Amino acid sequence: MSARRPVIAFAMTASVRERVFPERVMRDYEAVADVAGVLTEFTSHPARAVLAQAEVLVTGWGAPRIDASVLDQAPRLEAVLHAAGTVKPYLDPVVLERGVRVSSAAAANAVPVAEYAVAMIVLAGKQVLPIARRYGRVQDEFDIEAAFPGLGNFGQRVGIIGASKIGRMVIDMLRAYSFEVVVYDPYLTEDDAAALGVTSVSLDELLRTSRVVSVHAPSLPSTFDLVDAAGIASMPRGATLVNTARGEIVDQQALTRRVLAGELFAILDVTVPWILESDHPLYSSDHALLTPHIAGSYGVELERLSRAMLDELGRITRDEPLAYEVEPELLAITA
Repeated sequence: MSARRPVIAFAMTASVRERVFPERVMRDYEAVADVAGVLTEFTSHPARAVLAQAEVLVTGWGAPRIDASVLDQAPRLEAVLHAAGTVKPYLDPVVLERGVRVSSAAAANAVPVAEYAVAMIVLAGKQVLPIARRYGRVQDEFDIEAAFPGLGNFGQRVGIIGASKIGRMVIDMLRAYSFEVVVYDPYLTEDDAAALGVTSVSLDELLRTSRVVSVHAPSLPSTFDLVDAAGIASMPRGATLVNTARGEIVDQQALTRRVLAGELFAILDVTVPWILESDHPLYSSDHALLTPHIAGSYGVELERLSRAMLDELGRITRDEPLAYEVEPELLAITA
Protein backbone atom coordinates (compact mmCIF):
# COMPACT_ATOMS: atom_id res chain seq x y z
CA MET A 1 0.00 0.00 0.00
CA SER A 2 1.54 3.31 -1.04
CA ALA A 3 1.79 6.27 1.32
CA ARG A 4 -0.77 9.02 0.83
CA ARG A 5 0.12 12.71 0.41
CA PRO A 6 -1.76 14.80 2.95
CA VAL A 7 -2.41 18.49 2.42
CA ILE A 8 -0.47 20.46 5.04
CA ALA A 9 -0.13 24.07 6.07
CA PHE A 10 2.47 25.77 8.25
CA ALA A 11 1.39 28.22 10.97
CA MET A 12 4.02 30.30 12.80
CA THR A 13 5.82 33.61 12.54
CA ALA A 14 7.89 34.19 9.42
CA SER A 15 11.12 34.36 11.42
CA VAL A 16 10.42 31.02 13.12
CA ARG A 17 9.64 29.40 9.78
CA GLU A 18 12.99 30.58 8.44
CA ARG A 19 14.93 29.48 11.53
CA VAL A 20 13.30 26.11 12.21
CA PHE A 21 12.36 25.13 8.65
CA PRO A 22 15.25 26.05 6.33
CA GLU A 23 14.73 25.39 2.65
CA ARG A 24 16.40 21.97 2.75
CA VAL A 25 13.90 20.86 5.40
CA MET A 26 10.96 22.43 3.52
CA ARG A 27 11.95 20.40 0.47
CA ASP A 28 11.75 17.23 2.55
CA TYR A 29 8.24 18.18 3.73
CA GLU A 30 7.21 18.90 0.14
CA ALA A 31 8.49 15.46 -0.86
CA VAL A 32 5.86 13.72 1.27
CA ALA A 33 2.98 16.23 1.38
CA ASP A 34 1.25 18.96 -0.58
CA VAL A 35 1.87 22.35 1.06
CA ALA A 36 -1.22 24.56 0.87
CA GLY A 37 0.43 27.60 2.44
CA VAL A 38 2.37 29.22 5.26
CA LEU A 39 0.15 31.17 7.67
CA THR A 40 0.84 33.75 10.33
CA GLU A 41 -2.86 34.26 11.16
CA PHE A 42 -6.16 32.41 10.74
CA THR A 43 -8.66 35.20 10.17
CA SER A 44 -8.08 36.58 6.67
CA HIS A 45 -9.87 35.23 3.61
CA PRO A 46 -6.65 33.69 2.16
CA ALA A 47 -5.88 32.03 5.51
CA ARG A 48 -9.39 30.59 5.73
CA ALA A 49 -9.02 29.22 2.21
CA VAL A 50 -5.83 27.40 3.27
CA LEU A 51 -7.48 26.10 6.44
CA ALA A 52 -10.35 24.68 4.41
CA GLN A 53 -7.89 22.40 2.60
CA ALA A 54 -5.52 21.48 5.41
CA GLU A 55 -5.41 17.96 6.76
CA VAL A 56 -2.32 18.66 8.89
CA LEU A 57 -1.20 21.89 10.52
CA VAL A 58 2.50 22.20 11.30
CA THR A 59 2.86 24.85 14.01
CA GLY A 60 5.72 26.48 15.89
CA TRP A 61 6.60 29.37 18.16
CA GLY A 62 4.37 32.37 17.54
CA ALA A 63 1.62 30.32 15.91
CA PRO A 64 -1.90 31.73 16.18
CA ARG A 65 -4.01 29.86 18.71
CA ILE A 66 -6.13 26.99 17.43
CA ASP A 67 -9.59 27.03 18.99
CA ALA A 68 -13.13 26.00 18.07
CA SER A 69 -13.50 28.84 15.56
CA VAL A 70 -10.36 27.71 13.73
CA LEU A 71 -11.53 24.10 13.73
CA ASP A 72 -14.79 25.23 12.18
CA GLN A 73 -12.75 26.67 9.28
CA ALA A 74 -10.72 23.45 8.95
CA PRO A 75 -13.18 20.59 8.48
CA ARG A 76 -10.53 18.25 7.04
CA LEU A 77 -8.01 18.76 9.86
CA GLU A 78 -6.68 15.46 11.23
CA ALA A 79 -3.53 16.44 13.08
CA VAL A 80 -1.49 19.29 14.52
CA LEU A 81 2.29 18.81 14.54
CA HIS A 82 3.91 21.35 16.87
CA ALA A 83 7.60 21.84 16.04
CA ALA A 84 8.42 23.28 19.46
CA GLY A 85 8.00 22.33 23.10
CA THR A 86 4.77 22.87 24.99
CA VAL A 87 1.55 23.07 22.98
CA LYS A 88 -0.53 24.57 25.78
CA PRO A 89 -0.32 28.25 24.70
CA TYR A 90 -1.19 27.35 21.12
CA LEU A 91 -4.28 25.20 21.22
CA ASP A 92 -7.51 25.00 23.12
CA PRO A 93 -8.31 21.60 24.70
CA VAL A 94 -11.27 21.45 22.31
CA VAL A 95 -8.78 20.45 19.60
CA LEU A 96 -8.12 17.16 21.37
CA GLU A 97 -11.76 16.80 22.39
CA ARG A 98 -12.78 16.88 18.73
CA GLY A 99 -10.42 14.03 17.93
CA VAL A 100 -7.65 15.96 16.20
CA ARG A 101 -4.37 14.24 16.92
CA VAL A 102 -1.65 16.48 18.34
CA SER A 103 2.07 15.81 18.42
CA SER A 104 4.79 17.95 19.96
CA ALA A 105 8.54 18.18 19.53
CA ALA A 106 8.88 18.53 23.30
CA ALA A 107 11.01 15.38 23.45
CA ALA A 108 13.33 16.79 20.79
CA ASN A 109 13.50 20.15 22.54
CA ALA A 110 14.28 18.34 25.79
CA VAL A 111 17.64 17.13 24.46
CA PRO A 112 19.59 20.42 24.63
CA VAL A 113 17.93 21.33 27.94
CA ALA A 114 19.03 18.04 29.44
CA GLU A 115 22.52 18.45 27.99
CA TYR A 116 22.77 21.93 29.52
CA ALA A 117 21.52 20.70 32.90
CA VAL A 118 23.94 17.77 33.02
CA ALA A 119 26.85 19.98 32.00
CA MET A 120 25.99 22.44 34.76
CA ILE A 121 25.57 19.68 37.33
CA VAL A 122 29.05 18.38 36.54
CA LEU A 123 30.58 21.88 36.53
CA ALA A 124 28.79 22.67 39.80
CA GLY A 125 30.31 19.63 41.48
CA LYS A 126 33.76 20.74 40.33
CA GLN A 127 32.96 24.30 41.50
CA VAL A 128 34.20 25.57 38.14
CA LEU A 129 32.41 28.92 38.28
CA PRO A 130 33.71 30.19 41.64
CA ILE A 131 37.16 28.67 41.13
CA ALA A 132 37.49 30.34 37.72
CA ARG A 133 36.43 33.68 39.14
CA ARG A 134 38.87 33.45 42.04
CA TYR A 135 41.66 32.35 39.71
CA GLY A 136 40.94 35.35 37.53
CA ARG A 137 41.39 37.64 40.53
CA VAL A 138 44.50 36.12 42.14
CA GLN A 139 46.13 34.95 38.89
CA ASP A 140 48.29 32.60 40.93
CA GLU A 141 48.15 29.26 42.73
CA PHE A 142 45.89 28.96 45.77
CA ASP A 143 44.75 26.14 48.06
CA ILE A 144 41.75 24.93 46.06
CA GLU A 145 40.65 22.20 48.48
CA ALA A 146 40.83 24.49 51.49
CA ALA A 147 38.84 27.18 49.68
CA PHE A 148 36.29 24.72 48.25
CA PRO A 149 35.80 21.77 50.62
CA GLY A 150 33.86 18.85 49.21
CA LEU A 151 35.04 19.62 45.69
CA GLY A 152 34.32 16.93 43.11
CA ASN A 153 31.58 14.68 41.79
CA PHE A 154 32.41 11.15 42.91
CA GLY A 155 29.55 9.70 44.97
CA GLN A 156 27.82 13.06 45.36
CA ARG A 157 24.04 13.21 45.65
CA VAL A 158 22.18 14.96 42.85
CA GLY A 159 18.51 15.76 43.38
CA ILE A 160 16.16 15.94 40.40
CA ILE A 161 12.89 17.81 40.96
CA GLY A 162 10.41 16.51 38.40
CA ALA A 163 10.55 13.26 36.44
CA SER A 164 9.41 15.07 33.31
CA LYS A 165 10.66 14.31 29.80
CA ILE A 166 13.67 16.50 30.53
CA GLY A 167 14.09 15.18 34.06
CA ARG A 168 14.14 11.60 32.81
CA MET A 169 16.60 12.49 30.07
CA VAL A 170 18.88 14.12 32.66
CA ILE A 171 18.67 10.99 34.80
CA ASP A 172 19.61 8.84 31.81
CA MET A 173 22.58 11.06 30.92
CA LEU A 174 23.80 11.06 34.52
CA ARG A 175 24.31 7.28 34.33
CA ALA A 176 27.71 8.02 32.79
CA TYR A 177 28.82 9.59 36.09
CA SER A 178 29.32 8.29 39.62
CA PHE A 179 26.47 10.23 41.22
CA GLU A 180 23.81 9.12 43.62
CA VAL A 181 20.60 10.36 42.01
CA VAL A 182 17.40 10.99 43.95
CA VAL A 183 14.12 12.27 42.54
CA TYR A 184 11.09 14.09 43.84
CA ASP A 185 7.93 13.83 41.75
CA PRO A 186 4.48 13.23 43.27
CA TYR A 187 3.45 11.27 40.15
CA LEU A 188 6.48 8.96 40.18
CA THR A 189 5.67 5.47 41.42
CA GLU A 190 8.19 3.24 43.18
CA ASP A 191 8.21 0.95 40.14
CA ASP A 192 8.94 3.91 37.85
CA ALA A 193 11.77 5.03 40.13
CA ALA A 194 13.24 1.54 40.15
CA ALA A 195 13.05 1.39 36.35
CA LEU A 196 14.87 4.73 36.17
CA GLY A 197 17.52 3.46 38.59
CA VAL A 198 16.91 6.26 41.09
CA THR A 199 15.56 6.65 44.61
CA SER A 200 12.28 8.48 45.09
CA VAL A 201 12.40 10.83 48.10
CA SER A 202 10.38 13.64 49.58
CA LEU A 203 11.11 17.18 48.47
CA ASP A 204 12.30 18.02 51.97
CA GLU A 205 14.84 15.19 51.97
CA LEU A 206 16.01 16.01 48.46
CA LEU A 207 16.72 19.64 49.33
CA ARG A 208 18.35 18.81 52.69
CA THR A 209 20.71 16.16 51.35
CA SER A 210 21.62 16.97 47.74
CA ARG A 211 24.88 18.58 46.72
CA VAL A 212 23.30 19.75 43.46
CA VAL A 213 19.57 20.24 42.85
CA SER A 214 18.26 20.45 39.28
CA VAL A 215 14.70 21.68 38.67
CA HIS A 216 12.63 20.03 35.93
CA ALA A 217 9.04 20.40 37.16
CA PRO A 218 6.32 21.91 34.96
CA SER A 219 5.02 25.40 35.66
CA LEU A 220 1.55 24.84 37.15
CA PRO A 221 -0.42 26.58 39.89
CA SER A 222 0.56 23.70 42.18
CA THR A 223 4.30 24.17 41.50
CA PHE A 224 4.49 27.93 42.11
CA ASP A 225 7.20 28.37 44.79
CA LEU A 226 7.51 24.60 44.99
CA VAL A 227 11.06 25.20 46.18
CA ASP A 228 10.01 27.66 48.85
CA ALA A 229 11.92 29.72 51.41
CA ALA A 230 11.90 26.89 53.94
CA GLY A 231 13.24 24.44 51.40
CA ILE A 232 15.98 26.81 50.30
CA ALA A 233 16.91 27.42 53.95
CA SER A 234 17.32 23.65 54.39
CA MET A 235 19.82 23.24 51.55
CA PRO A 236 23.34 22.50 52.83
CA ARG A 237 25.94 25.23 52.67
CA GLY A 238 27.87 25.02 49.40
CA ALA A 239 25.05 23.29 47.49
CA THR A 240 24.05 24.43 44.00
CA LEU A 241 20.58 24.93 42.57
CA VAL A 242 20.25 24.62 38.78
CA ASN A 243 17.01 25.84 37.23
CA THR A 244 16.24 25.29 33.55
CA ALA A 245 12.48 24.93 34.05
CA ARG A 246 10.62 28.11 35.07
CA GLY A 247 11.62 30.84 37.48
CA GLU A 248 8.33 30.84 39.38
CA ILE A 249 8.95 27.30 40.64
CA VAL A 250 11.65 28.64 42.99
CA ASP A 251 11.34 31.35 45.65
CA GLN A 252 13.81 33.63 43.94
CA GLN A 253 14.09 36.14 46.77
CA ALA A 254 14.95 33.43 49.29
CA LEU A 255 17.46 31.91 46.90
CA THR A 256 19.03 35.29 46.20
CA ARG A 257 19.51 35.97 49.91
CA ARG A 258 21.44 32.74 50.48
CA VAL A 259 23.46 33.18 47.27
CA LEU A 260 24.49 36.72 48.20
CA ALA A 261 25.39 35.50 51.69
CA GLY A 262 27.86 33.09 50.06
CA GLU A 263 25.95 30.03 51.34
CA LEU A 264 24.59 28.60 48.08
CA PHE A 265 25.40 28.63 44.39
CA ALA A 266 22.78 29.21 41.71
CA ILE A 267 22.86 28.44 37.98
CA LEU A 268 19.74 30.00 36.51
CA ASP A 269 18.65 29.82 32.90
CA VAL A 270 15.21 31.10 33.95
CA THR A 271 14.21 33.87 36.33
CA VAL A 272 11.25 36.04 37.34
CA PRO A 273 10.95 38.33 35.48
CA TRP A 274 12.27 36.65 32.35
CA ILE A 275 15.08 39.24 32.26
CA LEU A 276 16.14 40.59 35.65
CA GLU A 277 16.49 44.30 36.17
CA SER A 278 19.92 45.59 35.15
CA ASP A 279 21.12 46.22 38.71
CA HIS A 280 20.07 42.84 40.10
CA PRO A 281 22.86 41.58 42.39
CA LEU A 282 22.82 38.04 40.95
CA TYR A 283 24.46 39.33 37.76
CA SER A 284 27.68 40.16 39.60
CA SER A 285 27.67 37.51 42.32
CA ASP A 286 30.55 35.04 42.34
CA HIS A 287 28.01 32.46 43.49
CA ALA A 288 25.62 32.84 40.56
CA LEU A 289 25.61 32.16 36.84
CA LEU A 290 22.75 33.63 34.80
CA THR A 291 22.11 32.67 31.18
CA PRO A 292 19.32 34.11 28.99
CA HIS A 293 17.18 30.99 28.55
CA ILE A 294 19.67 29.30 26.24
CA ALA A 295 19.14 25.73 27.46
CA GLY A 296 16.42 25.10 24.90
CA SER A 297 16.93 24.68 21.17
CA TYR A 298 19.02 27.31 19.41
CA GLY A 299 21.11 27.47 16.26
CA VAL A 300 21.78 24.06 14.74
CA GLU A 301 19.59 22.45 17.41
CA LEU A 302 16.43 23.92 15.85
CA GLU A 303 16.47 21.50 12.94
CA ARG A 304 15.98 18.65 15.39
CA LEU A 305 12.48 20.04 16.04
CA SER A 306 11.42 20.27 12.40
CA ARG A 307 12.90 16.84 11.68
CA ALA A 308 10.99 15.30 14.60
CA MET A 309 7.71 16.57 13.18
CA LEU A 310 8.74 15.51 9.67
CA ASP A 311 9.07 11.99 11.06
CA GLU A 312 5.58 12.33 12.53
CA LEU A 313 4.25 13.50 9.17
CA GLY A 314 5.76 10.41 7.62
CA ARG A 315 3.86 8.28 10.12
CA ILE A 316 0.64 10.04 9.14
CA THR A 317 1.26 9.32 5.46
CA ARG A 318 1.71 5.64 6.33
CA ASP A 319 -1.29 5.56 8.71
CA GLU A 320 0.99 4.68 11.64
CA PRO A 321 0.61 5.79 15.27
CA LEU A 322 2.32 9.04 16.20
CA ALA A 323 5.48 8.67 18.27
CA TYR A 324 5.03 11.86 20.32
CA GLU A 325 1.26 12.19 20.57
CA VAL A 326 -0.06 14.52 23.27
CA GLU A 327 -2.44 12.61 25.52
CA PRO A 328 -5.52 14.63 26.54
CA GLU A 329 -5.44 13.39 30.13
CA LEU A 330 -1.81 14.48 30.57
CA LEU A 331 -2.14 17.94 29.02
CA ALA A 332 -3.11 19.60 32.32
CA ILE A 333 -0.04 18.39 34.21
CA THR A 334 2.60 18.90 31.53
CA ALA A 335 4.73 21.97 31.03
